[in-house]
Amino acid sequence: MSPAPAVLRTEDRHLITGSTSWTANIRPPGTLHLVFVRSPMPHARFTVDVTAARQAPGVVAVWTGAHVADWCAETPSLDEGPNAQLIAVDIVRYVGDPVAAVVARSTTEAVDAAELVDVDYDPLPSVTDVDAALADDAPGLHDQRADNVVLSSERNDGDVEAAFADADVVIRRRFEQPRVFVAAMEPRAVVAHPTPEGYTVWISSQVPHIVRFLLAQGSGIPEDLLRVIAPDVGGGFGGKFFYSEEMLALLAARELNRPVAWTATRSEDLQTTFHGRALIQEVALAATRDGDITGLDVRLIGDAGAYVSAIGPGSAMGGARMYPGIYRIENYRFSCQCVLTNKTPTGAYRGAGRPEATYAIERLVDELAAEIGMDPVELRRKNWIRPEQFPYATAGGVTYDVGDYAATTDGMLALSDYETLRKRQQEHNVDGATSRLGIGVSTYVEACGGGLKYADNAVETASVRLTPDGAEAIMGTTAFGTGHATTWAQIVSNVLGVDVAAVKVVQGDTERARHGFDSYGSRSLSVVGSALHEAAVGVRRRALDVAARVLECDPDDLELAEGTFTVRGTDAATTLRDVALASYDDRTLTADGFEPGLGCTRTSDLSIVTFPFGAHLALVEVDVETGAVTLLDYVGVDDVGNVVNAMIIDGQIQGGAVQGIAQAMFEEVAYDDQANMITPSFSDYAIPSAADLIAMRTDRRTTPATSNPLGTKGVGEAGAIAAPPAVFNAVLDALRPLGVVDVAMPCTPHRVWQAIQAVRLT
Repeated sequence: MSPAPAVLRTEDRHLITGSTSWTANIRPPGTLHLVFVRSPMPHARFTVDVTAARQAPGVVAVWTGAHVADWCAETPSLDEGPNAQLIAVDIVRYVGDPVAAVVARSTTEAVDAAELVDVDYDPLPSVTDVDAALADDAPGLHDQRADNVVLSSERNDGDVEAAFADADVVIRRRFEQPRVFVAAMEPRAVVAHPTPEGYTVWISSQVPHIVRFLLAQGSGIPEDLLRVIAPDVGGGFGGKFFYSEEMLALLAARELNRPVAWTATRSEDLQTTFHGRALIQEVALAATRDGDITGLDVRLIGDAGAYVSAIGPGSAMGGARMYPGIYRIENYRFSCQCVLTNKTPTGAYRGAGRPEATYAIERLVDELAAEIGMDPVELRRKNWIRPEQFPYATAGGVTYDVGDYAATTDGMLALSDYETLRKRQQEHNVDGATSRLGIGVSTYVEACGGGLKYADNAVETASVRLTPDGAEAIMGTTAFGTGHATTWAQIVSNVLGVDVAAVKVVQGDTERARHGFDSYGSRSLSVVGSALHEAAVGVRRRALDVAARVLECDPDDLELAEGTFTVRGTDAATTLRDVALASYDDRTLTADGFEPGLGCTRTSDLSIVTFPFGAHLALVEVDVETGAVTLLDYVGVDDVGNVVNAMIIDGQIQGGAVQGIAQAMFEEVAYDDQANMITPSFSDYAIPSAADLIAMRTDRRTTPATSNPLGTKGVGEAGAIAAPPAVFNAVLDALRPLGVVDVAMPCTPHRVWQAIQAVRLT
């Protein structure tokens, strides 16, 4: 693959100037507006009276759970339930559970009518956390899951018992990954429109093809009659998947034979969009006194929330294979339970299990380094998989194709000037200092690619068609701030020689791309981009054949550069435009069996998996009197394989790191001891602002992936994976000499201060 040219994102002007097509702005004539009445109680029996609401001005319909249960018993899902009802019947199970729906001529009229819905709640005992869910006397939240357990899994490789029995050093920790919210710039939204051809559904989603499949499952409407379009999508991060509101919007449109629209309010979005992380990790590391890691034991308890989300409870399982990380660990045991609580359901959030896995192993490695008195970088160097050992089959059950962990780590050390930082730390952290410096390192490897096999007949395709004005690329992905339009245009441009601006990219539309697996898990470039590249190569071959006919030469004698075919050694030439026109108009070509037009469609292999890796470092200053943590520096060096667009890669890594830093330092969806959410808005839930951040420094190393023709790897989740352990290792590096062993995540000033005071009082 040739070096990536410097190409600015082609979609940015469109997004920045507002000449965009957001779902909330799409209003077909006659659109009705859907509003939900939601429970303020985490767990209660209830009765509802909608009589007054039905008589309110502008109201077209008011429904309860009993009304809509005959249409669809519960929200369709890719996993076993219990799944949420479209509207709760008799019992609510989390704050935000819908108890009624109002459809009116305007949003204002729907909101006014919703306030007239009379709901009487009879509180029930709440299951407030995973420990309470597993208690012997815990109330069962659903009859079909009386023990509250919705997922159990385990894996055992090697002899873990012997590894721990023989270990010189054992490090045991219990980490709690807090609930976090995706905080996409655009809240969830949907518009369902009945048409003579069926139904068109516009939705703010990462997964329009999966949405089409699930809408068909829940409604009984054939997929061929459903067109799902994800227009411009303002952020996804795993949360823009599928929900009951979207199912009900379609059913309402069918029932009323009118377009129906719903857009979440910001607080509604925070209460009802899947939360991420929400995981207890009980982990242990076995090692020799000189630092050889010999065993890893992991037990997870995931909080699934009140219902199993449409993507299933397995986000905690997403990192099951990755806990050994970059290390040669032969003895590995893993077990996981996901349980129900009276909180918002959980789902995928940037990384979906892999940040949690990296956090655990990287925290343990740092704790081991401190225990045996070894520099944490050198301990990693001693244990990581060496380049000559690739491909490497891990105890987690995956095979890494390539890797050079020394290259990224040494790059990080050089970029951060690690030795100078250690000297600076030593000079600063003197007795009596009111603040302390800490340096945290994090190394990671992640698995990207593949795809959710949501239907037996689902395939991933990409199509390229040469046009007189350039080219058209069609694929089953969806962009949500990810720069896909630029990347796809670059891939086609690189093969066909057309200008990037002349490539029209079509995505996020199940009518134009009938088959697709959508965008998540850092899969798009390696999986879909590979199919797109092969389709462009197919078009190039066909174009060479047509050009050879036009120029009366052998295809092997042709060169293609800057949109022009030239016969080697002659002045004979023709343009791509003329070749495209000839492919339609030249009767001599069609008479010889050429299909009109220059197009090609290719499918991709869902077994394509890539393993990007990297090394990140955080420098923090901790005020030991107030507990305030200040991030002073952050660097990262990553290997994401061959590069298509360096600017987009840097943006993805830095954006992910911002979310990881925020999770480590201040983001948390918090609940009280009765499972009432106490962070229901951005006044309470802290997301990072520019004032909270610093200029990051990033760099890259390259070992091309062997699993796909582009040699690329995933990059969208790298920063979110690497940042939390880097920050926490830095905080603990600063505080460990004071006797602080751990701080709960996020490491807010109050929590850090409490940890320091706890040591001082002993």
